[in-house]
Amino acid sequence: MDGLLGLYVQCGSFRRHTPETKRNYATDICLFLTFLWGRGVVWEQAVERDLEDFEHWRRFAPENPRLIGGSKWNRELAALTGMYAWAAGTGRIQRSPVATRQVAGPYGSVVAPVARAKNARGSNVHWLTPRAFRRWAEVGLRGHGRDGVVLPGWSGRLEDRNVAFVDLLYSSGMRRSEAGSLLVFEVPQRRLEGGRYCVGRIAAAVTRSKKPRTFYVASGVVGEIETYVDSSRALAVRRAQQAGRYEGLGEVRIVTDVLGGVRPTVRWRDRSGAGGERRLTDLAVADRMTLYTEGQHGLEPLWLWLNERGLPLWVDSWEGVFRTANDRCREVLTPPESRFRDPHRVYAPYATPHACRNSFALYMLVVLNHLMDRRFGLTPEERRDFRLLYGDPWRMVQDLLGHASRETTCSIYLAPVADLQLRALLAVADDADVPGPGSLDGVFARLARESEGIQDLDDLMLPALGGSA
Repeated sequence: MDGLLGLYVQCGSFRRHTPETKRNYATDICLFLTFLWGRGVVWEQAVERDLEDFEHWRRFAPENPRLIGGSKWNRELAALTGMYAWAAGTGRIQRSPVATRQVAGPYGSVVAPVARAKNARGSNVHWLTPRAFRRWAEVGLRGHGRDGVVLPGWSGRLEDRNVAFVDLLYSSGMRRSEAGSLLVFEVPQRRLEGGRYCVGRIAAAVTRSKKPRTFYVASGVVGEIETYVDSSRALAVRRAQQAGRYEGLGEVRIVTDVLGGVRPTVRWRDRSGAGGERRLTDLAVADRMTLYTEGQHGLEPLWLWLNERGLPLWVDSWEGVFRTANDRCREVLTPPESRFRDPHRVYAPYATPHACRNSFALYMLVVLNHLMDRRFGLTPEERRDFRLLYGDPWRMVQDLLGHASRETTCSIYLAPVADLQLRALLAVADDADVPGPGSLDGVFARLARESEGIQDLDDLMLPALGGSA
């Protein structure tokens, strides 16, 4: 079994996946191989009936205490489809046990597994209003209780790092891999006119589209990152230097120069003295984790986010930070007497890295409409001219997210408001002219009441907080 997976992970289609996806696929494949082993069948001899029985066990068998849904089954099926297609292509098997059929796709007919679940959700998208996100961060990351006060015994381990990272996601709309692979010198420093936002650049190699783009982040969040760099990060680096951890690393590239200009370039040398260089925008995640610099006390990593040992924090590790924060919110904010009574009643906000990106899109759409309607005081005719010159708020949000398709922005990321008239909502809002972190709460409360998937404190969580936000 181990030998099979070892061969499979070397094939080209598998190497293109992220480390997290590779681990998930390997786990899914091992589950099926274990199932075959239990019935005395080796993987080369598996037939369609074996896969049908495996699906029944995973999704429907009453004796299975941990049944899975359609989306999870489709992911497992994708892993098995890829493995057996690779095995058939290399001549290890004559025929794949995964039955397929031709289906019509947007670019012509494609081959799809027959066993794909029909009840899988197309996307798991949800949003948090600004005040719901603040509550989630306060309780889940800062150790606050239901009354807003830090609970006794809270250690705050890596609190400044975790808060700075999630605020960066929520403020900028960056993906987890984009924000998680930033280098120290890529933290935005240049402020836009007015000083409320800083502008930065995302390298092409770490984006999904493999195209660079500009991002904007609140100056207060940049201050949080700088505080983290000067405090707990500096302490972790110093302790790692004293323990000699950087000297024992395998591949290390010591950066000697970073050339600015139109095509920023990073130059380095390895431990043997051999030099190299690459454009900053072409440095992939794995390359960035090997970059170090000579500091006052020895080597220092240029990777921004570090673990407690002073080593680069894997991008996938942020999932654990969010999972721990979600568990803490549920434990603190759910009244003991309300547990197990109504499974549809939610008292605690729930967040994921991608939910921060979704929420950023929703927030920016509301703010841009607010600015166009209120601050600029545009008439309908002027709004039409403004859109012809600069594009409408929907297009602006699409550009901020880096989407190639407007359909993705509108139908998935902004689905809750796709059928709502934002201007009508804003017309009755009594908020400040320039939206800030605590303004427009009334608009978001109405959006949450009239839409599905938006988490707000009004209807869901105020009872657990004693009636106040």
